Amino acid sequence: MTPLQRYIAEEIATDHADGILTRREALRRLGLLGLGATAAAALLAACADTGTDTGSTDSAPSPATPSTPPGSAAALPTTAVAFAGPGATPLQAAWAAAPQPRGGVLVVHENKGLTDHIRSVAGRFAGAGYSALAVDLLSAHGGTGAFTDPAAATAELSRIPQEQLVADLRAGLDELRRRVEGKKLGATGFCFGGGLTWLLLTAGPAPLAAATPFYGPFPDNGDLAASKAAVLGVYAANDARVNASRPAAEAALARSGNPHQIFTAPDSEHAFFNDTGQRYSATAATEAWRRVLDWYGTYLG
Repeated sequence: MTPLQRYIAEEIATDHADGILTRREALRRLGLLGLGATAAAALLAACADTGTDTGSTDSAPSPATPSTPPGSAAALPTTAVAFAGPGATPLQAAWAAAPQPRGGVLVVHENKGLTDHIRSVAGRFAGAGYSALAVDLLSAHGGTGAFTDPAAATAELSRIPQEQLVADLRAGLDELRRRVEGKKLGATGFCFGGGLTWLLLTAGPAPLAAATPFYGPFPDNGDLAASKAAVLGVYAANDARVNASRPAAEAALARSGNPHQIFTAPDSEHAFFNDTGQRYSATAATEAWRRVLDWYGTYLG
């Protein structure tokens, strides 16, 4: 099992431990990843014993919290685009153009693919002055829309070699640079996409002036020596699984000598920014969004 497959498998098991997925559904999803019944049952038991991501996760936000997700009020529409990638199949993406862009942001989706939520995030960046491109990493398999079962889309993503994922993201950066010529570029990813953002930063030189990975696992033995990006790492306080790799990320950032900062949202769970999910926290999301825009305002323009 690759590191990305392990991450997704543990996320499924944690969702079961927190009551988001039934045991039957969790076993089905783990089976789609290729885990046998015995291994899947053992993983569910292990996550239940560790008690990761503790706290209430299936309640709706308090009526006192803002009903509009941060940045949504000013969000601009996205359009579907396609462009040449590293392979024979064009890459699909959602594109949101700021009228007078201050920079460009590559938005890296979660393990469910290019969803309406991720499209909305691209639109929010455009509304804040940063043209944004969200690449569909399932493009070679017909795109996210070709999957009627979201769990099947997740399983397919887990099977894509990380080298291909990085190559597709690099192609996205090239396309973004073409569309916002002369402007600095950033990258923001969430969960699985947060891990891919870290992976992109550790995979060698890339045209990134800044990055803001959200609660993504740092790659094993990751090295940021070749990166020139200013990094704001965003974490959730109650996310022991991802936070286990935070010290490695902090050490690599310190060695890089590049500007960096870690923000841990208090009283928050993994995936707190996703307003379509059960772990959404309006308070944490609003503060994280403010910090991301401040970060890009400093390092992208």
